[in-house]
Amino acid sequence: MSPDSTSLNTPEALAPADADAMVAETAARARAAAPALARAKPADKTQALRAAADAVRAQTAGILAANAKDMAEAEAKGLSGSMLDRLKLDGTRLESLAQGLESVANLADPVGRIQADWTRPNGLVIQRIAVPLGVIGVVYESRPNVTADAGGLALKAGNCVILRGGSESANSSAAIVDALRTGIAAAGLPADAIQRAPTQDRQYVGAMLRAHGLIDVMVPRGGKSLVGRVLEEARMPVIGHLEGLCHVYVDGAADIDKARAIAVNAKMRRTGVCGAAETLLVDRAIADTALPPLLDDLIAAGCAIRGCPGVQAADTRVTAASEEDWTTEYLDAILSVRVVDGMTGALDHIARYGSGHTDAIVTEDRNTAARFTAEVDSAIVIVNASTQYADGGEFGFGAEIGISTDKFHARGPVGADQLTSYKYVIAGYGQTRP
Repeated sequence: MSPDSTSLNTPEALAPADADAMVAETAARARAAAPALARAKPADKTQALRAAADAVRAQTAGILAANAKDMAEAEAKGLSGSMLDRLKLDGTRLESLAQGLESVANLADPVGRIQADWTRPNGLVIQRIAVPLGVIGVVYESRPNVTADAGGLALKAGNCVILRGGSESANSSAAIVDALRTGIAAAGLPADAIQRAPTQDRQYVGAMLRAHGLIDVMVPRGGKSLVGRVLEEARMPVIGHLEGLCHVYVDGAADIDKARAIAVNAKMRRTGVCGAAETLLVDRAIADTALPPLLDDLIAAGCAIRGCPGVQAADTRVTAASEEDWTTEYLDAILSVRVVDGMTGALDHIARYGSGHTDAIVTEDRNTAARFTAEVDSAIVIVNASTQYADGGEFGFGAEIGISTDKFHARGPVGADQLTSYKYVIAGYGQTRP
């Protein structure tokens, strides 16, 4: 049976051995497709991604109908407003999804790129050349756009991908995968380059994590528990995306108008994305003048504020922040706010509570900005702009498979370039080693 025709509502009753067999079957198809994809010409992959975008547009009605079913079930389960926003598709978002595939198609092909080359004194010429990772497993929660982003980026980098999305977005993801497979097959590339898990049974995830030798790399994208499970159980390398405990620090030398606009956008543009700010830090030197307008703007935008005593003193609408608030990724219209003792206080807070995702400073002092960027050890550090720019599309990557908070292999937005490895090619003319 095709993995795209299996029921999405399989009960969680699979035996581990059965789940292992299902993963092995799906991975075998991926590995069979991998050689054709790895040797595909850049023009072939570009054509396939454009055809996939066209197929998404052609199947808009079916994708939106599938999403409507997911939304109805999610609302019945009582999912939060921010989670529903992450799940929801409409015509505009679906067109953006298709345009994302086209943006990836238009990127320079990362495969075969010479990353470095040099000649040794003995005449050997050594090149480091980008190559695909192989078969990538992606486990993610209820964001249907990840289905297209992960599928498109993996294809661009010459990889096959097995997608296992969350149960809340199962119908939407299935419809999107069907469109992607239709498009790439029409362009002459193997449809099995992009597959989805044939079941929502949780045992399937465990089997993916055990599939060393069948799946080359795992990419988790979701909450702390999901990422933690993958990091703990995976028997292959993992490109990890931990939670986004993102900070905005308003320095004593900040332009307050800039700070107000950045704070509201960083928190409220979309509260359910990993680049949304979760903590606002304000320099004590300007707290008396900066806090009232900052809090007014945020509360007017519908944000609930949890603050330290200094923030509570500035506005009676602020509730007391607990120690837990500084380590909470709300993914909702809630923001923790703290008054800190200048740059040192901000750096100490971020080092203690941050997740290494994205942190921003608002300041007009170049030396202060330089210190912040040098000392904040996060994947993305921003000066005078919103944390919501933590997005592969905004980096010019076309899309992203996630924001890696790792320090190994890939860090920050993971685009097509980051989904490659490399090999060394050595050219000689008969040299033998003495």
